[in-house]
Amino acid sequence: MKYHFFTAQKITPTGWLKKQLELQASGLCGNLDKVWPDIRDSAWIGGDREGWERVPYWLDGFIPLAFLLRNEDMIARAGRFIDRILSFQQADGWICPNGNTPREKYDTWAVQLIAKVLTVWYDCSGDERIPPALYRLLKNYYDLLNTGKIRLFGWGKSRWYETFIALHFLNRFYPKEPWIPSLARILKEQGIDWAALSDRWKAPLNEWTQETHIVNLVMMLKAEAVSHGLLKEDYTDTAERLYQVLRKYNGTPVGVFTGDECLSGQSPIQGTELCSVVELMYTMEWLYAETGDAKWAERLETVAFNALPATVSEDMWSHQYVQMSNQIDCTEIIGNPPFGTNTGEAHVFGLEPHYGCCTANHGQGWPKLALSAFMQATDGIVSTVPLPARLEIEWNGTPVTVECITEYPFRNQIVYRVTVPKKTDCALHLRIPSFARCPTCNGKPVSSGQDTVISGFAQGTTEITVRFETEPELHASANDLYYAVCGSLVFSLPIAEEWERKEYRKQGVERKYPYCDYHLRGTSSWNFAYDAGNRFEKHLHQGNEIPFSATHPRITLSAKLYPIDWGYEPRFSTVCRKTPHSTVPTGDIKHTELIPYGCAKLRMTELPVAKKD
Repeated sequence: MKYHFFTAQKITPTGWLKKQLELQASGLCGNLDKVWPDIRDSAWIGGDREGWERVPYWLDGFIPLAFLLRNEDMIARAGRFIDRILSFQQADGWICPNGNTPREKYDTWAVQLIAKVLTVWYDCSGDERIPPALYRLLKNYYDLLNTGKIRLFGWGKSRWYETFIALHFLNRFYPKEPWIPSLARILKEQGIDWAALSDRWKAPLNEWTQETHIVNLVMMLKAEAVSHGLLKEDYTDTAERLYQVLRKYNGTPVGVFTGDECLSGQSPIQGTELCSVVELMYTMEWLYAETGDAKWAERLETVAFNALPATVSEDMWSHQYVQMSNQIDCTEIIGNPPFGTNTGEAHVFGLEPHYGCCTANHGQGWPKLALSAFMQATDGIVSTVPLPARLEIEWNGTPVTVECITEYPFRNQIVYRVTVPKKTDCALHLRIPSFARCPTCNGKPVSSGQDTVISGFAQGTTEITVRFETEPELHASANDLYYAVCGSLVFSLPIAEEWERKEYRKQGVERKYPYCDYHLRGTSSWNFAYDAGNRFEKHLHQGNEIPFSATHPRITLSAKLYPIDWGYEPRFSTVCRKTPHSTVPTGDIKHTELIPYGCAKLRMTELPVAKKD
């Protein structure tokens, strides 16, 4: 079953999700155009700074954030960027600020990305300039590729499928244009055939390649889903086969893959780039929409509720380039870091650690998740991820309001209030997670891992309550290590943090509070193993205004741990060993609290089981 996204005008975030978006709006993403030269002074708007991917990346998250929050100032600022970008479109349709670089030498990943961003702006604003401007842009792209004046190379060759977001959009407005499917075919023919490369992901090399670059790989998982329709090809679920290879050889407990920047295997001290986190979320949102397969929505939850909040500070003014599963320190590593192709500052929190792509791109994560709270099915509405939000639409001429009231994933009760002025046949699909135990809908048992469908509603307000239990479990990872899971949340041993502010100027870019860098030093013990007979106990807490707070987590797990001789990775004093020296206890058992992975900036997630012999 295929679903469709609703626009930002139809969805209103509430509860903890609204707070998370407000934090983002008052943080780095909401202010980049004021403080970061690569946005403020970009060539996209007539300046002299970067004129390739950073402004489109930023707008991709900033635009839906502005409209979801109904923030008039942010909407106006986004509009000024769109106005300037459109004003530079040339007579033949070309729009990118390539300067003195000939088009044949300009990596057209920027064309693909700005085309997608223009569809985001239209979906949020309804700006009637966009369809004809996008038509001219992609028709020019087709002409250049079709005549051989340019060819795909570099990032454009790796990410050819991203253009299909805009091609689908154009096909709605111009359904009889033969060049649209022709451009689709050219892009696939000149692009990388990712399905033929999976053997390269099984034993990652310590070298930089497009074929093992983590962001390319998480993007490409949606290639077949977004392209098969225009190409008139059967859908074969290639994404699942490729996902399983990546997961088996490079997976992490929180549903992402190691990649610092390229695939890095299964070590808990390898990094995962932030761009890959938000792009994997976007990929999973599209895969669920295109296939209706619940596995993608459930995997989306794991990434969104763990990997995303873990790698951005609570005030959302700083972020990491890469996060680590076992991360005991976030100060700059001098010399050769353990990362595959990143520098020793890639894991610090800051304005622009390592590269600025994540500075610009991280903002799409939360807004696009909010836009995926509900989707449209042929018979009604789908609750994709149970997030606190309200949907207001018309169904066959009848206004329908659906409000989801919940603290999920911190609690396992979800209340839906459906209000209609007259009887309607609009259905509501409620996705019950596969891990749900004893799930009920209005007190009646329902099945885990399946949709519960309410078909039609009477006049007035109907309330539907879904409840289920989740039990903490210990899951095995690689290297004889284990991690704790409860529902969609992964849990870690938190390490007390000491934050040191770093204010300085580098290559003309100022780091100044609140958009400065931070070094995090651990001040508590981290060298532990699970007790073999450990039984977790779940505890619910009030929390505070920060949804993923380290000091006030809304849920914790009690655990029994033994201190062990873990040790540091050879040649390092701030990186724990990949695996411990010994799993024999060196002291008495300790009763401790594990907190959600997304709440812990310094943490040990993958631990061994103690061997008392």
